[in-house]
Amino acid sequence: MQTLDFQLDGEFVELNQLLKLTGICDSGGAGKMIVASGEVSVDGAQELRKTAKIRAGQVVTLGDVRIRVKG
Repeated sequence: MQTLDFQLDGEFVELNQLLKLTGICDSGGAGKMIVASGEVSVDGAQELRKTAKIRAGQVVTLGDVRIRVKG
C-alpha cells in the first residue's frame, strides 16, 4: 500500500479537493466522481459526501493508496 502525507494549510480540506491536491485525480470534479462511486473511505468508514471536511489526523483510503492528513 502506498502512503502519502498531506500537509494541511488551514482547518480542513474538502475530500474531493484532497484527491486533486494529492494527484490522485486531475480535477475536483473527477474527485467528486470518485467519492460518489463509493471507493473512498475516511478513518476506515465509507465516505460518500464529496465535500466532507477532512481534518488533521484523519486517514483517507482509496484502493491501495492511503493519505495521512497532517496538521
